[in-house]
Amino acid sequence: MDSITRREFGRSAALAGTLALMSGQAGGQTKAAANRPPLCLFSKHLPRLNYSELAHTVKQIGFDGVDLTVRPEGHVLPDRVADDLPRAFDTLRSAGLAVPMITTGLVSAADPAAEPTIETAAKLGITRFKLGYWQYRDKESVDARLSEVQHDVADLVTLAAENSVTAGYHNHSGNYVGAAVWDIRAIIADMDEKSIGYYFDPCHATAEGGEGGWKIDLRMALPRLQMVAIKDFYWEKRSGKWDMRMCPLGQGMVRWHEFFAILAAAKFQGPISMHAEYDPVEVADLASDFAFLKKQVDAAYRSVS
Repeated sequence: MDSITRREFGRSAALAGTLALMSGQAGGQTKAAANRPPLCLFSKHLPRLNYSELAHTVKQIGFDGVDLTVRPEGHVLPDRVADDLPRAFDTLRSAGLAVPMITTGLVSAADPAAEPTIETAAKLGITRFKLGYWQYRDKESVDARLSEVQHDVADLVTLAAENSVTAGYHNHSGNYVGAAVWDIRAIIADMDEKSIGYYFDPCHATAEGGEGGWKIDLRMALPRLQMVAIKDFYWEKRSGKWDMRMCPLGQGMVRWHEFFAILAAAKFQGPISMHAEYDPVEVADLASDFAFLKKQVDAAYRSVS
């Protein structure tokens, strides 16, 4: 995906005008639902902005907080986490933004970055972190792979428990362990509920679950739901092959009204992280997606207030 550059950030007059317009579309006429979860931007989509620029842009769009990348090529590099995560956190908080979660690439407690990442997050009061990804291997037993991943996750959950933070397992479609939410259930079912839960993604759940599977997955995840990832897609045939085509929110196949109604009825209060995985993405696109997201979430949560 093309990244948003500092040149684009530097167009301050145009940026301010665009964000002011989009902020009005997002709900300038109405207040946010008082009981709704925090809406965060996944910082992956502003990779070339420093912490101050990131804070400025995210705040202007109207987000409540940031889902900060703490992984290779992220805003915070793993080998710098003890120094740079507090710097990023303080900069974002000074701008009035929450940092309720971070996205890591952790798949093993033996990773040199595992302890410092989890310990530093805990010291800052960041209570949730996203795990990395495991994939299935060709010709390997599914059960054997699930057992192997379960061992890796258990070790990371031990670290999480020691620091009173919670890991989130993301259901990413494709050849990933956890693309089927049943896999995640099998892996985490007997683990401490305070230390590991679901990072639910309705886009990927729709891709894997089709007509009704996504809803069954969500119902299964709700009792241990910690975080939500937001993105949209539709199926497109290219070169004779059907592929997921990522798109702006509301232009794809995810049933947002139904999804957020279920979330609101369950009184979910964890962070909602907005992603924009389509190409190209500019600041105005992030603002437009935020407008759609805020409208959907506010409407759903007002209906149950």
